[in-house]
Amino acid sequence: MFNNAFQGKVVWLSGHTGFKGAWLAEWLTQLGARVHGFALPPPTIPSVFVQLDLEKRITHEIGDVRDESVVKNSILSTQPDFIFHLAAQALVRYSYEHPLETYATNVMGTAHVLEAARSLNKNCAAVIVTTDKCYENREMDYAYTEDDQLGGHDPYSSSKGAAEIVIAAYRRSFFGKSPVRIASARAGNVIGGGDWALDRIVPDCIRSLQKHLAIPVRNPHATRPWQHVLEPLSGYLWLAATLAQPELVIQDAKEICAAFNFGPDKEANRNVGELVREVLKHWPGDWEDKSDPHAHHEAKLLMLSTAKAKQTLHWHPTWQFEDAVANTIKWYRGVNENAHTAEALMRQQIAEYEATARAKNLAWATQ
Repeated sequence: MFNNAFQGKVVWLSGHTGFKGAWLAEWLTQLGARVHGFALPPPTIPSVFVQLDLEKRITHEIGDVRDESVVKNSILSTQPDFIFHLAAQALVRYSYEHPLETYATNVMGTAHVLEAARSLNKNCAAVIVTTDKCYENREMDYAYTEDDQLGGHDPYSSSKGAAEIVIAAYRRSFFGKSPVRIASARAGNVIGGGDWALDRIVPDCIRSLQKHLAIPVRNPHATRPWQHVLEPLSGYLWLAATLAQPELVIQDAKEICAAFNFGPDKEANRNVGELVREVLKHWPGDWEDKSDPHAHHEAKLLMLSTAKAKQTLHWHPTWQFEDAVANTIKWYRGVNENAHTAEALMRQQIAEYEATARAKNLAWATQ
């Protein structure tokens, strides 16, 4: 997997106590990496980080990316071969209530990681994760490419657009001749077992289904590029492995040290109502339309183009929409019914995902 790039390597991973970060930490340990996690305490109860007992299997550091000196000390003392920056304030509705916290975390937190990386005097591949919502979304039937205008209607989206501008400026200003190579990754809407955040549709589904209540759906007609969490993570890992190739020549390095979208194929662009109905195929229940005309603005339509990742990295999505939902609900039901531990389910799904990618002869999964 991934040209064996992570075996025995040191990885500095921010946001490891969150949903995507915990999945990435688990996968990296399976790939033979020594993971140093840096994050605030787990943001939810329950927490997939706690469910996986990751604290005992990686280096676990509590720290805040808003604190420049703490970030710098952590990265320089770790001396990583790879950096994955995932720590973020990741909720749109929360950003309306806490805009300054959102900007401080997502913009200055990113700048602090980049500033620390400037001081590394060794080869290091850094992937800075933002979001598909970093684009100036005009809600058209159009898939955004990496060269489209950045922006954002709400504090969360605009903070991620600003973070991308910071990343590009740092890369051009400070990393042209540095042994540290920087790329950014923009992913579509991610689902998967272990997401317990508020104001996300799948966790909302699970909380209601566990209590035998109808699922409240705020935006049933909003369309998103749904994908299982392993899809963007495979993109992040493959992008980092490609950045780390010692034979990468200058021209190729410029092409890889860039921004990349990681999203599903067009068939997975479904509205929230379709997603909920697919969930209910695997965990029967009911849902109700809770649309609120006075709610804060959230985009109704968003699509990503992954042509660049496909052409430059030879990365392709592995699971279809139905596979993503089925595996997501299988994880939650397995944990809810005590059929399997969270770690066993996650390891099983990673193995199944890798096997499917291998069968499809995808670049990251084959020699």
